[in-house]
Amino acid sequence: MMTAIALDGWYHPDATTFGDRLAGAREQAGMTQGELAKRLGVKKKTMEDWENDHSEPRANRLSMMAGLLNVSISWLLTGQGDGPSEPEGAVLSRTASGLLSEVREISVQMRLASERLVRVEKELQALMREPEIA
Repeated sequence: MMTAIALDGWYHPDATTFGDRLAGAREQAGMTQGELAKRLGVKKKTMEDWENDHSEPRANRLSMMAGLLNVSISWLLTGQGDGPSEPEGAVLSRTASGLLSEVREISVQMRLASERLVRVEKELQALMREPEIA
């Protein structure tokens, strides 16, 4: 038998990324990626990149986004401040909650590894451009 736990901490700052918070607030507002993208005047691909933490919006879009989603800019960026309210009666089983935490942890590790890969690749390319000293 699985024990259900409330979604307390669903948007905990240590467990979520900007993209997680954006996607969650968008869903809470009842909008699709395409709908929010259109209202912000950006392409759906741009919205996907933001939600997948591949890029972040500029300040003017961030401000518009916070207003449309009824959350604070600070909450979108850091998880601190006014965020969306939890859906009434929302619960996750302990198993699902644990898996969700693991997915988030893996996502953070993958992002860090990706950033490291880009840095190492740039260093290697710079070394390869240097003239060889005999």
